[in-house]
Amino acid sequence: MFVLGIDPGLSRCGYGAVRQTVRSTEVVSAGLITTPRELAVPERLSILLHDVQEILSELKPEVVAIERILFRSNAKTAMSVGQASGVILLAAFEAGCEIVEYSASEVKLAVAGYGSADKLQVQRMIQVLAKLEKIPRPPDVADALGLAFCYLANHSFQSALRASGRSESV
Repeated sequence: MFVLGIDPGLSRCGYGAVRQTVRSTEVVSAGLITTPRELAVPERLSILLHDVQEILSELKPEVVAIERILFRSNAKTAMSVGQASGVILLAAFEAGCEIVEYSASEVKLAVAGYGSADKLQVQRMIQVLAKLEKIPRPPDVADALGLAFCYLANHSFQSALRASGRSESV
């Protein structure tokens, strides 16, 4: 299974690709896409779209896991994150990837065992899960890797349920 996690943002968009086999789980790629704040929003979205399409074309993930946008107290931030998320969803759809969305709480619960874990706790757990020498930085990259690991955990759980003859969704 090869999953690309994306933490959407217009200024900073984290991504992290994780490959899981029967024998191991490894981080294949991780990084940050940035767009210049001085550019107009349409131009920034175009840059983001191009960069995401390039990553999808290069890595060819089976699944894209993206953070589900929940309304935040800052409407301006929520709007730009929503616009970035839409561009990413479109790029993943056009690349033929399966797309799943998780809330930040779902990711924190899957990787840290606590839905209200702070950024540092998530970063440290990603370091452990990915067997990285250093904590992944910035937090956007750790969050993106967290999305990929969240999908893998949920997929493994659902596969185990199917194998046991239980088909209900959790």
